[in-house]
Amino acid sequence: MRLTKYGHACVRLEKDGRVLVIDPGTFSEAEALDGADAVLVTHQHFDHLDVERLRSASPDLEVWTCEGVAGELGGIPAKVQVVRHGDDFAAAGFAVRVYGEWHARNHPDMPIVQNVGFMLDDELFYPGDALTVPDTEVPTLLVPTNAPWLKLPETIEYLRTVRPARAYSTHDGLLNDIGLSLVDNWLKLEADKQGADMRRLAAGESVTLA
Repeated sequence: MRLTKYGHACVRLEKDGRVLVIDPGTFSEAEALDGADAVLVTHQHFDHLDVERLRSASPDLEVWTCEGVAGELGGIPAKVQVVRHGDDFAAAGFAVRVYGEWHARNHPDMPIVQNVGFMLDDELFYPGDALTVPDTEVPTLLVPTNAPWLKLPETIEYLRTVRPARAYSTHDGLLNDIGLSLVDNWLKLEADKQGADMRRLAAGESVTLA
């Protein structure tokens, strides 16, 4: 499984010639969707979901997401399929299990929207905008590191609760170079403490997972 980080909260996964993309939002590069067989969307916020981009996608594309997102995708050519916590399905050759139901609490005047996290091939967990802890081992965690709904102690506690062998930063597109350097330092400190590979991937950088 080859993982490539794109802007902010988008990742692209490739295996056996097939491509799966998670959360291609308005902050991520359009080429993340090039040749994609399937898309997973955690929730409906624009930094994770670009409806217009999906509207111009191939009709052969499969989109798997929560009910709240599906309600915004009416009329797109791609096949949209609703999933919920506990569901299992296969997408682009990946075995996927769904964890979680709700977005983390954000602005006090904003409603809490649905949010589903995805575990792929029992290897990689992407929580979306929540700190969901799956009831299984997580070898690789995509960990949110900056958001209006998130504080640094919560990120560190999440890493210490899940204890992945590898953790890569996501949800970091709102930071300037100074903020990104702080994320690098915080992840290195925790990596050294846990004896794990925890770091930020630059946009366009790839790693190969088991």
